[in-house]
Amino acid sequence: MILRWKVAVAMLAAIGMPAGSAFTTTKSMSPIIATKPITQSSALRMGPPVDPSAPMTEVMGEGSRKYRRTVYTHDQWVTHRSPDRFFKNLGTLFNSGIYKQIGGEVALTTSVAIFVCVWNLLVGGYQDLAGVMHDPIISAKWAMLVGLPLTPFTVLTPSLGLLLVFRTNASYKRWDEARKFWGLNINHTRDLNRMATAWYANQSDWDGTTFMEPSTEKLAPVDPAERQYLLGQVSLMTWAFVRSMKRHLSPPAEDEDDFVAEIKSRLTPDQAGAIISATHRPNRALYDLSVAIEKLPMHFVRKDSINTNLSIFEDTLGGSERLLSSPVPLFYSRHTARFLSTWLIFLPFALYEPFANSWNHAVMIPATAFISVCLFGIEELATQLEEPFTILPMQGFCDKIGANCDEIVSWAGQGQEEDSDVVRANLEAMMPSR
Repeated sequence: MILRWKVAVAMLAAIGMPAGSAFTTTKSMSPIIATKPITQSSALRMGPPVDPSAPMTEVMGEGSRKYRRTVYTHDQWVTHRSPDRFFKNLGTLFNSGIYKQIGGEVALTTSVAIFVCVWNLLVGGYQDLAGVMHDPIISAKWAMLVGLPLTPFTVLTPSLGLLLVFRTNASYKRWDEARKFWGLNINHTRDLNRMATAWYANQSDWDGTTFMEPSTEKLAPVDPAERQYLLGQVSLMTWAFVRSMKRHLSPPAEDEDDFVAEIKSRLTPDQAGAIISATHRPNRALYDLSVAIEKLPMHFVRKDSINTNLSIFEDTLGGSERLLSSPVPLFYSRHTARFLSTWLIFLPFALYEPFANSWNHAVMIPATAFISVCLFGIEELATQLEEPFTILPMQGFCDKIGANCDEIVSWAGQGQEEDSDVVRANLEAMMPSR
């Protein structure tokens, strides 16, 4: 939209909607093997940039989407439930990125309302500030009052409402599905690294019973350095997969340089080059993760259990690609936008008579602007939610996954070597007789 006028918004007495908060994380990542949890800093701030020198693209439109990557902690939930939240939202009314985004549409419908009001005053007479009525300024025969009956708009209102509700629900469902995909990634990356760490070099049960065949022997004593390296590779490739998936779902202009820099900083040149040069980077990273799992010294049955998580990663990746490449059917979105625009453009013609008791029917102008903001705002919300990945804090998810996995693999060997005789005795006592 070309026109982004604050004049239209200034006419309103509407309630404000809180803009999404920003979630930023540090770019530094942990080394291959973490000996302690990684501390991350996050900045949570409501609304678009407060810097008056910020370009308009950062305050509204595509540039503002990164400020809607909301991540809540307990403190933010307290603020969210605050009893004075309505007053705070009203205080940010003119900072709303949603309202600025629809400024052009609101200006158009408000201009139509101004035209209807002024034209009818010119051809039908007007009242001055003293309450005195004056004759029409334009008295030509062709000059007539313009207006429409309100009944058609009343009849169409339920249909328009249903269209907007279905449009918004469909978009929110897409956002919710994308968030659940990343939730599965977080859960199963932890699960994968937990199993790899706990099962490393443990091929037989404690009582000596083998998994498959009597010929299956216990593995050689664990080499701590080798274990650290191999489990470190599993953790590292787990992070590489989710980071590649984040890049795969993000705009190239926003994430390509950061992705290349992060991959090169954590992986070896050969590993980084293989992923960066791949046509489908998440698939390459997932293949490298499979190779890292295959190198672990453990029974293949347990490797199969670990690899189940990789199949889930393929599902979340495929589902995310489906959401990114397949919007809500365009004919539905376009019909809703056309229906709404036409309804609001012609609405001022039907509002002229209902506001006859106001001075020169002037209240119809802010009323039209208010209605336009409310309805155009609903449609804009649906449009913003429809593509969910650029408003999800995926970088934060990736950093969190990397830190969690590094911490999990750092626990290797803990509880498995100390007091092993006591643990073995307890397990044997609980074993059923055979």
